[in-house]
Amino acid sequence: MDVLILAGGMSHERDVSIRSGRRVQEALRMRGVKASLRDVDGDLVQTLRELDDAVVWPLLHGAAGEDGSLQSLLELIGIPFVGTRSSAARIGWSKPITKEVLSRAGIATPASVTLPQTLFRDVGAEKVLDAVAERFVFPVVVKPARGGSALGVSLVTERAELSRAMVHCFAYCDVALIEQAVVGTEVAVSIIGTGEEARSLPAVEIVSNGPYDYDARYNAGRVEYFTPARLSDEDRAKVAQAAVGAHRELGLRDYSRVDLILSDGVPNVIDVNIAPGMTETSLFPQAVSASGADLGEVCVKIASETLRRGL
Repeated sequence: MDVLILAGGMSHERDVSIRSGRRVQEALRMRGVKASLRDVDGDLVQTLRELDDAVVWPLLHGAAGEDGSLQSLLELIGIPFVGTRSSAARIGWSKPITKEVLSRAGIATPASVTLPQTLFRDVGAEKVLDAVAERFVFPVVVKPARGGSALGVSLVTERAELSRAMVHCFAYCDVALIEQAVVGTEVAVSIIGTGEEARSLPAVEIVSNGPYDYDARYNAGRVEYFTPARLSDEDRAKVAQAAVGAHRELGLRDYSRVDLILSDGVPNVIDVNIAPGMTETSLFPQAVSASGADLGEVCVKIASETLRRGL
């Protein structure tokens, strides 16, 4: 089995993607699998057409890698690939649509409103923000409706901070999701498998010195992780059930990571990742280690099942 890992791209998360790709490549090679790493460019289609008995592992974070575009190309050419199909990726990439799907399935997610940048220009930014302040109780979280790695995300504690948070958000996406902040224990639950065979790995608890932003996620020292999370058996079961439920309801495949905040015994889903990070500080590898498995072992299993399944 040959595995071609696609990493890099042109999104804001390019550097993280390359680090994830190198980590998976090393993990596969340590298990004796021939794994190569390449960026996406004008020669990609020809490279894909020349593959034989190979699996593609898309590890591009952000747009193109997680919005269904790359998956559509792989489906078009007919190459088996790791991860979620294009149709489900398009749903998972949009935070507002994801929240709607989960809410209809009875999976808790914080109250929110979705506002495009054009609305602020058309009716007046301050009037819109006044309405937001009347509707929500501070603090609120302002985040891009599409994107990852906490880029463009702000925790807003009062009305005066909203304008700056919106400008920061719109630098990464032209649609903003304003969400009621939930206070509780923040955990990440990684999932392996598809459909009824999907299972959760041990939850990772996140304790951050300040906001759990891009810097905190990828530079050691600002965050303390507890794996498994310091939860009761009952609460562990609750967050695992919510995460697996989200994975299934969204039609995700092979692996994912679901971020939640456990508040007053209720697990609230705050984000879903169809291509979770694989860097040295990423949460998926930590969960794999906590389960007693080796990252290479898990990666080989995922790639092998992909080859056996086909497209």
